[in-house]
Amino acid sequence: MKKAHPGHRSRDTDWRLFLRLLPYAKRYRRNLILGMGLLIPIAIANAVQPLLIGQVISLIRGEANTYEFLRNLPLAEGLRLLEVLLVVTVAIRLLLNGYQGYLIQRVGQQITAAIREDLFTHVTSLAVRFFDRTPVGKLITRITSDVEVLGDVFSTGAIGIIADIFSMLVIAGFMFSVQWQLGLMLLLIFPPVSAVIIYLQKRFRAANYEAREELSELNSQLQENITGINVVQLFRREKFNAELFRTVNQRYVQEVDKTIFFDSAVSATIELISLLAIALVLWVGGSLILRKQLEFGVLSSFIFFAQRLFEPLQQFAEKFTIIQAGFTAMERVTSILDEPIEIRDLESSSQNRDRFSRRNSFEHDFEFGYIDEIVNNLEAKVSNGHAKGGEIRFEHVWFAYKDDDYVIKDLDFVIRPGEKIALVGPTGAGKSSIIRLLCRLYEPTKGRILVDGVDIREIPQADLRRYMAIILQDGFVFAGDVKGNITLGDGYAFTEVKQAAERTNIAQFIEQLPEGYDTQLRERGTNLSSGQKQLLAFARAMIRNPQILVLDEATASLDVGTEALVQSALNELLIDRTAIIIAHRLSTIRNVDRIFVLKRGELIEQGSHQELIQQNGLYATLHKLQLLGTVT
Repeated sequence: MKKAHPGHRSRDTDWRLFLRLLPYAKRYRRNLILGMGLLIPIAIANAVQPLLIGQVISLIRGEANTYEFLRNLPLAEGLRLLEVLLVVTVAIRLLLNGYQGYLIQRVGQQITAAIREDLFTHVTSLAVRFFDRTPVGKLITRITSDVEVLGDVFSTGAIGIIADIFSMLVIAGFMFSVQWQLGLMLLLIFPPVSAVIIYLQKRFRAANYEAREELSELNSQLQENITGINVVQLFRREKFNAELFRTVNQRYVQEVDKTIFFDSAVSATIELISLLAIALVLWVGGSLILRKQLEFGVLSSFIFFAQRLFEPLQQFAEKFTIIQAGFTAMERVTSILDEPIEIRDLESSSQNRDRFSRRNSFEHDFEFGYIDEIVNNLEAKVSNGHAKGGEIRFEHVWFAYKDDDYVIKDLDFVIRPGEKIALVGPTGAGKSSIIRLLCRLYEPTKGRILVDGVDIREIPQADLRRYMAIILQDGFVFAGDVKGNITLGDGYAFTEVKQAAERTNIAQFIEQLPEGYDTQLRERGTNLSSGQKQLLAFARAMIRNPQILVLDEATASLDVGTEALVQSALNELLIDRTAIIIAHRLSTIRNVDRIFVLKRGELIEQGSHQELIQQNGLYATLHKLQLLGTVT
């Protein structure tokens, strides 16, 4: 399906795009109002200068249009007065222009920062489904490069255009007050010039849109190659990927060349019209002088008026180009801001959290702002001698990543509080999808999931995800210190961090680092081994003391010695907690309470290790294959 071409957008749509920026501008209206107020003295100072130059010539020639107060002064004194006035107007214009530029640019940067923050917050709130279909490079381009252009829409574009229009109106007023015939002649040039500019700006807008799209593709390829640099080099893909990158880069250059052409065409057109206008003033004005219908000083003023009149028009065209680029950027940014947040907390869940938040003795001092129904269920279970909370119930759950291509089909099971469950099955069976649904990274297409008797859609996402901890196969590490990678921004004391590290048997490894818990880790933890990154993931889980623990091949990255250290910590972490374990090595899950065997999104077998071996089904087949591979 072909993308909507920006040149086909209506002016009404452009206006709505511009209105999206107004709430941001209102936050800084004080500086905006002050900057707009300076337009009046700047425009007047700019328009007065041609008059003063004309008066100098008229005074020297003794013409009739010389102002009365200058005629009564000696020539030298009159010229000196005009020089002083000219210097004052130039100084006023330069000083106020500089101050106004500072104010407007500052507002532009503040608007840019506010939009970038809102965009980042919105993007991080979107469902994982959005990131499945959106390349990272395109997101980076929109959050950085595109947003940077938006600030210029207000600071350089919109405010600048208002200033240029105001300046042209003031100059036009002065022209008509001096000689209306020449003034009207200059103004009649504007309609055809405006038509040419509008045509070229539309072409610029279309080319700029394509250029931004190619830049996004360029960034996507760059990000992909940097992230996968190991595969690129190991499989000798450097030349092949370089050729792909060169192709996209050439397309980007071609589109940028088009924007340069149309932008230059606008500037050249206005420059040509400006010169023609001056020539026309000289021709018509010269004719009037020969017929003694015009003074030489007035003609001199009009030559400067023509120059000053087309200067704002040229600047207007340049700023209009900025606005066109801004509309393109706004179009791309709003497409992200308008992306719906699929997974939201219900109003009732927030009310429940506000109404009831407390510590429970069976939560190991784990702060969990939970809702009444869950707490009541847990208390009932404790009073009946049952295990603590952590019951998980899937009720006829169906799920598809796209359309009706279901990867989870009618899952219906209950995991009792404190029970240890293993999920096994071939690749694509739906094991990871179950975890993503449980954590509410995705919503079920049909059916519902309950934790301790409450639909997870009625539980605040923050509370739900604090109630459980997920340890993935690849431990992700943020740039920052070790301590921050354990707390992840939560307000844990340093003593709690050390205690979590000691309970997961990684304190010794941390203390051996150059600066211990304050050691700075590079992006993606490149100064740690895979096993060390995984150990940090265990400490993250331990410090949060969750009620539900999910392990997705959590020990796959550990060597034998490290795995032995973690296993004892893991055994302690599993006490009195519900656990879901995804494992491909079946030998590691023999001691779980039950094993769920999945195939193509369906639960086809369940039971203990011995029970499933006796059933001689898929699990028994997988077990035999792994034993055969071990023996071989």
